[in-house]
Amino acid sequence: MLTVFFMENFVNKFTDYLLLEKNYSRHTVTAYINDITFFEIFLSSEFDDDNLITVNYSQIRSWIVSLSDDGISNATINRKIAALKSYYRFLRKTKQIDSSPLLKHKALKSPKKIQIPFSEKEVGMVLNQIAYKEGFEGIRDKLIIDLFYTTGIRRSELINLKISNVDVFNNSIKVMGKRNKERIIPILPIISDQIRKYLAERPQIQDVEKEKYFFKKLNGVKLNDSFVYRLINYYFSNVSEKVKKSPHILRHTFATHLLNNGADINSVKELLGHSSLASTQVYTHNSLAELQKVYNSAHPRNKK
Repeated sequence: MLTVFFMENFVNKFTDYLLLEKNYSRHTVTAYINDITFFEIFLSSEFDDDNLITVNYSQIRSWIVSLSDDGISNATINRKIAALKSYYRFLRKTKQIDSSPLLKHKALKSPKKIQIPFSEKEVGMVLNQIAYKEGFEGIRDKLIIDLFYTTGIRRSELINLKISNVDVFNNSIKVMGKRNKERIIPILPIISDQIRKYLAERPQIQDVEKEKYFFKKLNGVKLNDSFVYRLINYYFSNVSEKVKKSPHILRHTFATHLLNNGADINSVKELLGHSSLASTQVYTHNSLAELQKVYNSAHPRNKK
């Protein structure tokens, strides 16, 4: 009984470490705890020992092989190992262990997935040709889509946007990004006009929460991840046959269209809230494709 209490208390401390010190999202923390729990179950069933502190790399390697044999992708396995790495960093920090068993581990190779952005035509059709509902919901839905497309903000940043952080007079919004990093993003005058229309309709709904979140459902509660995903998927399913239609694809579309139209990559990096240029460079493949078209059509050596 004492051991169970100790482990529960230790998990709570690890959770606080991830949330408060590392600033991980609740979703990430839940995933990490689940991954560690499943590894603990594997140790118990395969080695009759669930002591995570005395684990050696060969046991972790056995888990990796087991996951691979079960058809788990390398990318997912890497995420699970990332959870273990965080756990063993925490154990070192709290002086439970001297060194991590994953010290010399190398991530598994996984193919990079190329995200296919929406075309300018597809975005234009969603914003200009679809009939939205009358009133609050229709104005809100169109504004959400247009804000994603014209600012490139993350889904979590849109959901947690506060009324106090929307400035239509200076055409800007302030969002809270990853690791609690704030950034100010310019918005187009046309977006400020849509925001004014939305704010005129917003008093119709009741604010049932203390936090004054900008976007609300009709019942007055803040939006959630699944609601926003379904919203984007629903509207873009009317105009696009792409397999993936999500808020992240709109963020990808924002970056790609800016780069295709000559935007400086460092400026796009700042708008997206990336900490390194390498994160932004994943969006350049489509820009290069556009350059290739121009190059092929314009260079004399390619003319017949």
